[in-house]
Amino acid sequence: MIGTIARRIKSPQASKDARLLLGLQRFVSSAASEELTVEINPFKTHKCDGPSTTVTTTKDELVAFFTDMYRMRRMEITADMLYKSKQIRGFCHLYDGQEAVAVGMEASITKNDSIITSYRDHALYLSRGGTVHGVIAELMGKYTGASKGKGGSMHMYSKESNFYGGQGIVGAQVPVGAGLALAHQYLDDGSIGITMYGDGAANQGQVFEAFNMAALWDLPCLFVCENNHYGMGTAEWRAAKSPAFYSRGDYMPGMKVDGMDVLAVKQAFAYAKKYALENGPMILEMDTYRYHGHSMSDPGSTYRSRDEISNVRQKRDPIEHVRRLLLDNKMCEASELKAIEKSLKKEIDSAVEKAKSDPYPPLDEVFSHVYLQADGIKVRGARPGVHHKLISG
Repeated sequence: MIGTIARRIKSPQASKDARLLLGLQRFVSSAASEELTVEINPFKTHKCDGPSTTVTTTKDELVAFFTDMYRMRRMEITADMLYKSKQIRGFCHLYDGQEAVAVGMEASITKNDSIITSYRDHALYLSRGGTVHGVIAELMGKYTGASKGKGGSMHMYSKESNFYGGQGIVGAQVPVGAGLALAHQYLDDGSIGITMYGDGAANQGQVFEAFNMAALWDLPCLFVCENNHYGMGTAEWRAAKSPAFYSRGDYMPGMKVDGMDVLAVKQAFAYAKKYALENGPMILEMDTYRYHGHSMSDPGSTYRSRDEISNVRQKRDPIEHVRRLLLDNKMCEASELKAIEKSLKKEIDSAVEKAKSDPYPPLDEVFSHVYLQADGIKVRGARPGVHHKLISG
């Protein structure tokens, strides 16, 4: 995953090469900061050249990546436990294993860029600036949740950070994401629209309609296929005649990216955003993997082997990849990373306890967020003759 050559810049005078586990290392001294240059896996491209496979990062960035991904992982594992103890009910789709996509993407875009995704949205809400408490409270149906307890697992939303939420209908978010890109083009604000979908949604007709419209109008849109290789319980090769999703745009360029490597994702999005602003839409296929089943009702082991899941964990896990980069290049001590993990566990435990004591939405919230201006509008209740007044907003 991490290539064969990594170079750590530590001193302008030092030129001694040392062979480490990751390959050839060169150490040079710098008073300002520690940098690491990593050779990532090559991109597969369609009608474009693709970015360089040489990526430069720093200790601070890698530690931040480790922290953000571990927070997501721990939050999703906690959601799993809360669901099994019946403190979370209804649909619940977890993101553990796919963290590098959310974190690497965010490293190359800004909050002015718009994102819309499917129902697997907890970590993306977090990466857009949301809180663990906002996620957990929403999952528990509490008024303090990301969507005031009314959206649940599939519908987290943050207009402030241009996150237009998770969508419960397979593929329905894709044309909406193209619409967000159209808005950015109309406003000429230098930002892009990012519409995310899974391999299971890639055969939807509305996806290809959105491709066509985006290409016709040269929209600054990135269509991001998070290919975790199973649409619910169906392997990609059983559902798609051509599982090379990055080439599905035909007339649109595309790239396949190692979605388990946060540095590869960061590099791909930096390239793709620039391309989209200058030329129009592009498809990015993220080669990733989910550890849990499709949802909490799916054990995730009836259509794939436990050995397959274990093999991915051992060889491609995004968090362990960053841990190895930090430790093998002596940028961190193992104890430092353990301290981060311990702190994040406390943060999430605290968020859970707060969410447990938070109130449920008041009854009149049932009638809000239907119309922006609901003056005088009433809806029928469940009982004959009973009407309820809608609340604006």
